[in-house]
Amino acid sequence: MPSLASLDPTAHRPHALHDGARVWPETNCYVDLFIELVGALGLEAEAMFGFTVTQDFEDDQFTFFKVPVDDLEALYGLRVQELAIFDDLAAHVARQVARERVVLVEMDGFHLPDTGGVSYRVQHTKTTVGITSIDPASRRMTYFHNAGFFQLSGEDFDGLFAEAGRGRRADALLPYTEFVKLPTAPVRVDTLAIAKRLMVRHLARRPEANPIAAFGFSLAAHLADLAGRPQDYFHVYAFNTLRQLGANFELLASHLAWFSARGEPGLSRAEAAALEIATGAKTMQFKLARAMARGRFDGLDAFIAPMAASWDTVMAELDARFMAGRVERRAA
Repeated sequence: MPSLASLDPTAHRPHALHDGARVWPETNCYVDLFIELVGALGLEAEAMFGFTVTQDFEDDQFTFFKVPVDDLEALYGLRVQELAIFDDLAAHVARQVARERVVLVEMDGFHLPDTGGVSYRVQHTKTTVGITSIDPASRRMTYFHNAGFFQLSGEDFDGLFAEAGRGRRADALLPYTEFVKLPTAPVRVDTLAIAKRLMVRHLARRPEANPIAAFGFSLAAHLADLAGRPQDYFHVYAFNTLRQLGANFELLASHLAWFSARGEPGLSRAEAAALEIATGAKTMQFKLARAMARGRFDGLDAFIAPMAASWDTVMAELDARFMAGRVERRAA
């Protein structure tokens, strides 16, 4: 397993799960970060997406999906815990990275140069980065963020850490911070067997009702609200609904392809149906963008039924493959 100190932003290549040819090259900051981190450690990122079957519609958004910490530990030996920040943030981070730990900090995208053209020096947005090295004296750090591994310094460093430094205001809110403990040696486990066990566990926890159909029931109210919003609001809405839905199921499709490549049969229909959800959500997002520009939202409900049917197919196929003969209580 490579050491954190050996990771080089100039030599880093994004994981295949972030290839620009994918339907959703990026998912959300937390999952994207772990894809890059797990890949950089020489581990199989495609093994960790069984949890995607649990995504639900939460009435105003689809679940902002995150890799469960128990799954990360079972598959890779990575232990994620909250890090208490009670003193200078940069000093806390420096202590942990010196111990070969990755520190996950919610930071302001306004100061992250890798977000150029989106939020860098344009708007303040909350996002999670995974810091692997830091030098407060020279004001530099390296970090995983979204689909890459980067370095920043100078004014950007100052902007990220000024509000959480020793001279901060007494009422300043400190950022939520976690840290990832890496195993001291590679974990020797049967990754395929663990992934199958996790899939069974997550299928037993999936939503009782079809979440895409539930989204359809709320769509008219959502569109009526969008009609009264400025056009820029489209990006916020789409990120929390269609992007989370589509990206979630494209990762599930990649997970099923990973199973198939390791000799697990009977998953091709579920994989294809998951990809249909991913592409349907992307097409609906394009149509919604045009609807916002025109101020007319007719026809968007036509995308719901095919995606809902694909969700039913995914779950029926996975039940037949992983849950046959099992008596497990499902919980929403």
